[in-house]
Amino acid sequence: MKTITLIFGAVYGMVSVILGAFGAHALKKILSVERLESFETGVRYQMYAAFFLLIVGYILKFDTSSQRWVSILMIAGTLLFSVSIYFLSLQDYLGVNLKFLGPITPLGGLFMILSWGMLILYFAKNKI
Repeated sequence: MKTITLIFGAVYGMVSVILGAFGAHALKKILSVERLESFETGVRYQMYAAFFLLIVGYILKFDTSSQRWVSILMIAGTLLFSVSIYFLSLQDYLGVNLKFLGPITPLGGLFMILSWGMLILYFAKNKI
C-alpha cells in the first residue's frame, strides 16, 4: 500500500500540473470564467491530495486497516472530486449534459475529509 500511495501521489501531482497548464492556456480561450474557476478548483485539490499522499506514504507504515483507509479514501475521494469537476467544467464545450455528476463531487469531498479525519486520529492515537 505504501508504494501505491506514493505512486498515486506522484501521478496526481504530475497530472495536476499538466491540467493546470492546460487550463491556463487552452481552456482559458474556450471556457467561461466560472467554468475555468471550477476547473482550477479541481486542479488545486488534486495537488493538495498529491502532497497528502506523498507525505502519508512516507509517514505511515500501512500495517493496520485504518492506515490503509487513510490512503484509499484520499485516492478515491480525489478521483471522484476532481474528475467530476473537470467533466462538469467541460460539459458545455463537449456538448453533453453531465449534471448527473454533480452529486459525485461532494461524495469525493466527503471521502477526502474522512481521510484527513482518520489521519488526525492516527496522530492523536500515536502521539507523533
